[in-house]
Amino acid sequence: MLLIKRLHRRRKMLSRLMLILFLVSTTMFAQTKTESIRVIGDSLIGRVENGESIREVIGNVIMTQGDVKITCDKAIQNLTRNSAELISNVVVDQDTIQIFTERAYYFGEEQYTYSDTNITLEDGHFVLTADTGYYYFDIEKAIFYSDVQLVDSVSILNSDKLTYYNKTSKAVAVGNVEIISEESAIYADSLVHFRNINHSEAFNNVVIDDSKNDLNITGNYLIDDGENKYTRITGAPLLRKVDTTSSGQLDTLYIRSMVMESIGDSTNRLIATDSVKILRGDFASVNNISTLYRDENKILTYKKENDILPPVLWYSTSQMVGDTINIYLDKNQLEMIDIRGNATIISQNENYEYRFDQITGDKIELHFGENGLEETDVNNNVLSIYYMYEEGKPNGVLKSSSQRAKMFFENNAVVDVRLYESVESEYHPENLVEGKEKEFTLPTFIIYNNRPELKDLLKGSR
Repeated sequence: MLLIKRLHRRRKMLSRLMLILFLVSTTMFAQTKTESIRVIGDSLIGRVENGESIREVIGNVIMTQGDVKITCDKAIQNLTRNSAELISNVVVDQDTIQIFTERAYYFGEEQYTYSDTNITLEDGHFVLTADTGYYYFDIEKAIFYSDVQLVDSVSILNSDKLTYYNKTSKAVAVGNVEIISEESAIYADSLVHFRNINHSEAFNNVVIDDSKNDLNITGNYLIDDGENKYTRITGAPLLRKVDTTSSGQLDTLYIRSMVMESIGDSTNRLIATDSVKILRGDFASVNNISTLYRDENKILTYKKENDILPPVLWYSTSQMVGDTINIYLDKNQLEMIDIRGNATIISQNENYEYRFDQITGDKIELHFGENGLEETDVNNNVLSIYYMYEEGKPNGVLKSSSQRAKMFFENNAVVDVRLYESVESEYHPENLVEGKEKEFTLPTFIIYNNRPELKDLLKGSR
């Protein structure tokens, strides 16, 4: 009797388990079953091809599946595969998305459409066009190929291939990528762009063209935050800025560094950091950080706390060193160089290899005119070594100290030196100088041999 009761309980448990499995399997089937395509039109022709049920619907065709609605002139529906070919004046609607093309294929099981001819996708905020393309309705994703263009109110994005995620407004562009806005254009091998926040990341062979400022930057990786007007480019970027001087001549500024950041706020700055090299006309510089103020035509450089070497700037045959070196332009011509903190200028006589005019102080200002360097002002703790010449021949050296000094130039050559306050001088005649020029140097005397050349800056640039 006990055995019969146990068998009865087991049968009841098995029955319940079978019921649960049946309910689960039924629910899963219901969830995975795809809704059939429904098609109506003016006329319908049915047939069977290769064991598959086919029907042609012609005239004022309306096809629906879930929230997808398609209109066209003709549809060839495959009932067996739950798919359709759509012909002529095809318009696809899903929520805010509209797709326009002349021929498309719709696949009901996977819920996507494909067009092998010109295709346009719109949502009221942008227009996406291409030669061919796919659109996946369940995940709201478009993949377009060949002559792809995405246009919105902020920019135009062109590429060979573009994947667009409608839910996040994210575009992934590959091949001959360019994104053009009102004031600039970005070119790259590939790019990720978030249209709703105007944020982009570009990869490989990156070029930024800023037509407003006649400025071009190349690099390998870029982050462009349009909302905050911030751009960062890495991969040894090179900046070229073409200026027209007051005399109508073109002059190009080159800056090479490891990192560049552009800040488009009221200061409109471009910051170059790490192994910075600058070249423009007769002057060149190496430093670890430079800031170009594009609206104010000035470049500021300074020695950072942990830097071993200070900024160095060369102009013609002169070398300038200081904790801070600032360059000011007026109408795109050099106006002033301001050197502060351990400021030193060393100028070599082109006819004598080891004869260097030297001057150092807390602050040095170099003032330029139409014919080049005109005046140099030195302030506080001035020390100088100045070689004398008579009718072009060496005539000894003058060592001096003072609190202030002025040097006047013609054709970039010193024609007069004036010392002020606490002046002390000593003259060394030529017979005590010749052959001993290396003994006449200031404590800060260092010759830097890393003056950048244009060919070095242009290496690897696009």
